[in-house]
Amino acid sequence: MIMNKKNSCIIFSANETVIYLKTSISMISSKYLLLDSLYLKYERQEEKTMNSQKKRIQQLTLAAFFVAIEVIMSVTPIGYIPVGALSITTMHLPVILAGVLLGPEFGAGIGFVFGLTSCVRATMQPGITSFVFTPFVQVGNMHGNAFSLLIAFGPRILLGYLSGMMYRFIVRKTNNKALSATLAAALNTIIHTLLVLGGIWVFFAQPYADALNITTGALAIAFFTTITTNGILETVLAAIVVPVLTRALRPAAERMGIKNE
Repeated sequence: MIMNKKNSCIIFSANETVIYLKTSISMISSKYLLLDSLYLKYERQEEKTMNSQKKRIQQLTLAAFFVAIEVIMSVTPIGYIPVGALSITTMHLPVILAGVLLGPEFGAGIGFVFGLTSCVRATMQPGITSFVFTPFVQVGNMHGNAFSLLIAFGPRILLGYLSGMMYRFIVRKTNNKALSATLAAALNTIIHTLLVLGGIWVFFAQPYADALNITTGALAIAFFTTITTNGILETVLAAIVVPVLTRALRPAAERMGIKNE
């Protein structure tokens, strides 16, 4: 069979058309798959962003809950229990709990709230020794200064931050969450007491003793007594309460993506 030139051109043209169509379809399919892949990637990114924003809102809500507790405790008798010139406080409990449960940064934030309420309370309801916690109060010739703010805020911020860091360190070493919470609560309560009393002694020993009408020697004995009585009670209270509340609140925190380990 002899194929003339005209028929050969027609067949060749048809083959070219088929190849062109196949190539076009292949390119369209590739572009479609690429667009589909990009769309799926965009959807996943949007979902991830939304989940991240949702968790962030939940975390801020939980932090606001701790702030509310701290503020409520500061204006009710359960926050400060007066004992002579000092007070037994339960205000340290939410701070330690926030540090252990939510992490050192959240703990430091709640510690700042503790310091703020302490400063405000000393300013709005001043006593004879309130000047050690606020620069806005003067008792006779004795008045607060910048060191008052350091005493009011510094130990409280460190209380929350160190609680979170110490819990994280201990739980990684022991893999025992209850023990880690107990030790972090107890040790940081002691550290907090020592920092507050130490700050008062370093910056205001004589004015503080004068306000109480005692000698600095008697003040040292009073501080030692406070550490061995009030301090021990606050430490035992923290060692009991914090692990219990941590265990109760941990599932909710983990659902929000918070895990201080």
